[in-house]
Amino acid sequence: MISFSTLDIIIILSFFSLLLIIGFISSRKTTSTSEDYLLSGRKIGLLLFILINVSTWYGGIIGVGEFTYRYGLVSWVTQGLPYYFFAFLFALFFAGKIRAASLFTIPDKLEEVYGKKVGLLSALIVFILVSPAPYLLMAANLISIVFDINIIVALIIALILSASYLIKGGFRSNVYADAFQFFVMFAGFIVILVVSIFSFGGFDFLQTNLPSSHLSITGETSPAFITVWFLIALWTFADPGFHQRCYAAKSGEIAKKGILISIIFFALFDFLTTSTGLYAKAVLPDLSQPMMAYPLFAEKVLGSGLKGIFYAAMFATIISTLNSFLFLSATTIGRDFIFRLNKNSKEEKIKSYTVIGIIISGIISILIAYLIPSVVEIWYTIGSLFIPGIILPVISAYYSKLRISSRLIIAEIVFAVCTSMMWFDFRKSLSGVLSEIEPMIIGLLVAVLIHTFGLLRKSVSLN
Repeated sequence: MISFSTLDIIIILSFFSLLLIIGFISSRKTTSTSEDYLLSGRKIGLLLFILINVSTWYGGIIGVGEFTYRYGLVSWVTQGLPYYFFAFLFALFFAGKIRAASLFTIPDKLEEVYGKKVGLLSALIVFILVSPAPYLLMAANLISIVFDINIIVALIIALILSASYLIKGGFRSNVYADAFQFFVMFAGFIVILVVSIFSFGGFDFLQTNLPSSHLSITGETSPAFITVWFLIALWTFADPGFHQRCYAAKSGEIAKKGILISIIFFALFDFLTTSTGLYAKAVLPDLSQPMMAYPLFAEKVLGSGLKGIFYAAMFATIISTLNSFLFLSATTIGRDFIFRLNKNSKEEKIKSYTVIGIIISGIISILIAYLIPSVVEIWYTIGSLFIPGIILPVISAYYSKLRISSRLIIAEIVFAVCTSMMWFDFRKSLSGVLSEIEPMIIGLLVAVLIHTFGLLRKSVSLN
């Protein structure tokens, strides 16, 4: 049973209040122009870029706790290391090019290179990939735990907390709210790790009280398991959030440096969260619900007030990603669908279209979160089925030598997603090695084959 003191509740409510105040105060300077509402005037400096890039990267904090509790250090190998690698490559090879393009979204770039049909098709993929539903569900679960309320009510409260200031302030409100949450999330996890070390001891305590596999880099997982997570990290290249922040940066150099410096903070926060998960396993070795590792560990080790700070940190980690994905999803609806499909659309209508997008995306996310009450299942399904269709089209859009015909790009997107879906169902009837092949691998293989065919065809025609 988790209990909260009056001080804990005051701290959590104070966090919510400050979040809303910062979101609404920062919205006062926002205008209705596309560049200002969607990208804060493309004036994001280095410090703000780093703060928001890091804070929006860790929405799945409850899942990180569960993963570390179950598997140990392999959590870092699968959820941290591959993302550092691909973020590094993204900074070197894409950040500057994206900023120089001065567009708004990934579908903008794909339409520019491959035409309107590809732009619309990619917008559908992006909309699915940036679904705020998993983060809305996590925020609602925490609200339900803290305030002991119905999950439907908690979902609505979580949506209001993240959407209200976005409607008025757009990306500028998103930026300043997330910058504030950066400091809260680090503070909370520093607090719980320091208390853990003083209460139980350092690495020697973990060595003594953890299964040996938890301190092994690969744990007891198979090479295929680790490989799939590395492949999922390819998503970094087509991450709409990375693209959005690069478009919003003052310059390509700021975007590049911002991502490179962010990697240092990614590693630092991963150290805090992974260490906390290991302590949770060592102190509470027999949890029936590993998903509750962080909350139950906080109940065990943190006193009144400190627990409130830690819960505020968990909320900050989730909501900073929730509001970013909600705004990305709304931008996709507003700019990439309504604006493109309406022949009479005008740029000054973008804000209105995006507000409609926020409302639509919020309602859809509540429905998904209620009907599929598993964060891991939502993540796994979305990532496995849809990432294969978007990776190579995005990469090729920024490198002309890798471009193929628009028809083949459409075929690549459609067949990569469809084969992933078919394998997702078909492999359930298989056994042995074949049953272990992930849908994402099949989808990526199909995408690579079609893209390679397109490149060979282009080479022959040029010769």
